[in-house]
Amino acid sequence: MKYVSYVKAGKPGFGAVVNDNKVVDLTDKIAGVGSLAELVGSEKSLAEAKAYVANQTPEFGLDAVTLEPVIPQPSKIICIGINYVAHAAEAGRKVGDHPVVFHRFADTLQAANAPLIRPTASHDFDFEAELAVVIGKGGANIKPEDAMSHVAGYTCFNDGSLRDWQFHTHQYGMGKNFRKTGGLGPWMVTADEVDDYRKMEIKGVLNGEVMQEGKLSELAFDIPYLISYVSKALDWNPGDILATGTPSGVGFKRKPPVFLKPGDTFEVVISQVGTLSNTVVDEA
Repeated sequence: MKYVSYVKAGKPGFGAVVNDNKVVDLTDKIAGVGSLAELVGSEKSLAEAKAYVANQTPEFGLDAVTLEPVIPQPSKIICIGINYVAHAAEAGRKVGDHPVVFHRFADTLQAANAPLIRPTASHDFDFEAELAVVIGKGGANIKPEDAMSHVAGYTCFNDGSLRDWQFHTHQYGMGKNFRKTGGLGPWMVTADEVDDYRKMEIKGVLNGEVMQEGKLSELAFDIPYLISYVSKALDWNPGDILATGTPSGVGFKRKPPVFLKPGDTFEVVISQVGTLSNTVVDEA
């Protein structure tokens, strides 16, 4: 199943994407479920939604709605840095004994097809193609061997970064948290559609040119480890996002550097998941 969050006729909703990008609306259709985040937190509700979709005719196309980031207001967006060996090498770093963890806020996200905003404060606006994990069942102190049971599904993420601000200090925070600089979407593919996430391949494509390529089998810290590691400090909640890191090929390490500019289109392409596409505009 593929699930989306959207706005239609001025009202928020969510639904399942079926054949030819048609949508079965699930808004107010599953008892006690008012959002996609609430849906993924309940195996019972997910099963009800799947059964409901199987017996419905799609009501409209994706082009009839305005997409939201897959989970519009996740309680946490946990990002992992330096998680591909080749990317660590290009950044002049080594993979350490523990993952590099930083955080983004929900208001930094844009949906698929919405423009990413290059801010007035900096034009060193870089791209990072990533696989994002959507948490289903929440929990704390999760064992690595149990972690995949907490995964609801997968989506595409562009961890848009203002590089000069990122390196104002040794902490990444500000450079990763400019308003509307990160893309998330277009949909969540449920975990049961993916036999092994490590078989996924990821590309970052700028104006049709492949800039980044990687395989999820190349992660230095794998998804079960990351879910477990974070859960020792913070409870995972349904709908939380775990961004797993970016492969090599980012713009600021190219010679000369390549930064996103108005008119550009950047795509995150992940096998078994789909394509996230965003254009770039300047901040008004």
